[in-house]
Amino acid sequence: MRSKELLMPTECIPYKETRYFTDLILDYLDEKEALKPFYNRFPKLDSFKEQIAEKSGFSAEKRKILKSVLETQYRQTTTSDVVLDNIEALGNQKTFTVVTGHQLNLFTGPLYFLYKIISTINLTTRLKAEYPAYNFVPVYWMATEDHDFDEINFFNLNGKKFKWANTNGRAGRDAVGNLSTSGLDEVYTLFSAEIGGGKDAEYLKQLFENTYLKHKNLTDATRYLANELFKEQGLVIIDAQEHKLKQLFIPYATSELTRQVSNETTLKSAKKLNDLGYKIQVNPREINLFYLSDGLRERIIEKDGRYFVNETEIEWSREEILEELKEFPERFSPNVMLRPLYQEVILPNLCYIGGGGELAYWLELKAYFEAEKIVFPMLLLRNSALIQSEKQGEKRKKLNISNKELFLKQYELINRKVRQISNIDIDFSEQKEHLINQFQHLYTLAEQTDKSFLGAVKAQEVKQLKGLEHLERRLLKAQKRKLEDEVSRIAKLQNELFPNRSLQERQTNFSEMYAEYGSNLLSKLFDELNPLEANFKILNLEK
Repeated sequence: MRSKELLMPTECIPYKETRYFTDLILDYLDEKEALKPFYNRFPKLDSFKEQIAEKSGFSAEKRKILKSVLETQYRQTTTSDVVLDNIEALGNQKTFTVVTGHQLNLFTGPLYFLYKIISTINLTTRLKAEYPAYNFVPVYWMATEDHDFDEINFFNLNGKKFKWANTNGRAGRDAVGNLSTSGLDEVYTLFSAEIGGGKDAEYLKQLFENTYLKHKNLTDATRYLANELFKEQGLVIIDAQEHKLKQLFIPYATSELTRQVSNETTLKSAKKLNDLGYKIQVNPREINLFYLSDGLRERIIEKDGRYFVNETEIEWSREEILEELKEFPERFSPNVMLRPLYQEVILPNLCYIGGGGELAYWLELKAYFEAEKIVFPMLLLRNSALIQSEKQGEKRKKLNISNKELFLKQYELINRKVRQISNIDIDFSEQKEHLINQFQHLYTLAEQTDKSFLGAVKAQEVKQLKGLEHLERRLLKAQKRKLEDEVSRIAKLQNELFPNRSLQERQTNFSEMYAEYGSNLLSKLFDELNPLEANFKILNLEK
């Protein structure tokens, strides 16, 4: 049996031509002038010099606290010397971070979890080469305080959905990081049966077992999993649900409770973006904090000078809630609008790497950061890729489909290919043009004789053009039936590469690829994903 190798002749497609990215993100990548007020610096290699200078005021005391917390969190985790060195380096004033964040999805969730982290690690490598006097640490921010269980409790493998049924009755209200891993033994049994045998499949089974069957909660399990996958590259994993870190956020949480600064500033930014024609990703609440306690994570609401926890009997006066914040800051959890500020308060961070949806709400936040006098990080779109096997590549070439054409809607792709391979001409453009020219003569005749006939001529023209279009569609449909085999193969190939008519990276779990290509999958992704290259990559993989 041949050893597994990966040959990756890579094709790049502009994000715009994939038709999977919003106008906001495309305009951001094009550095459109109208969007410049919504971010600090565009992420180019030479722009990091100014970002480093601006972030150099990050305090030594914060570094000391951050380092101490990470050392405690890693106490029960066997990791690499590179990770330990990176944690140690965070105490140094010349060390900065590059961050990506992600939910605690079951077994990493979709493929783009890997792309986010690899983009982050690769950027720190580029920065170290460009700015050798400084240290750069890749950080994965675990979204331990999220509470949307239904977004994270499954992954897709071989077209099947592997779902974790909540067995402890707390999912949906508690922060997901606190959830017990009970019930995942059943998922493990199903996963093991599906993934099959062989060295790489056995590794995946062991990884799943060690992750979820040997850790009591989802936070510890996810830390173990990400560490196993990326410890050799020095990835530092942080759980920000921590008393000492939340203490650093007390001034900003106080501001949120008493002055509601985030609501005031982000609403204005959102309106400006909306006026420019962009869809608003997230609308802020009046108070963008949750209360965390005893299996509960619920919104904090202010009414008539008193504060309430939504759907509970918990309430405080202003003085009481501020005292609660001072004594138990870990109970105050930032929502999606405040989490970015919290991140930048506790980390010496230069750049945040995220998907299009994430960057869209970050672009609402610059004015809020300015109001709170916190440096706004650079925003970088994570890498995107389509992994195509050698066999799929061969099928694509036989069907005469370009990589770019794969991104067409299926009906568009099939219609285009049927027209190309048909032995008769199904394009009636020439006939339509001839018909239009004939009617031009009739319009001239009507003008010269009786202008009241112009409407009748127009109606007849529309009728006959519609008739031609109807015949064209019927002929195309007949050819599709005649070429049923080719149509079926085109649809099957596209469905394999775009499961559920969506990008592969948003659907498929990494285990499906790892079972096929082994550890070389990760090493080649590290080779191919350049975070500063704004193109969608097609990666052709060979066993």
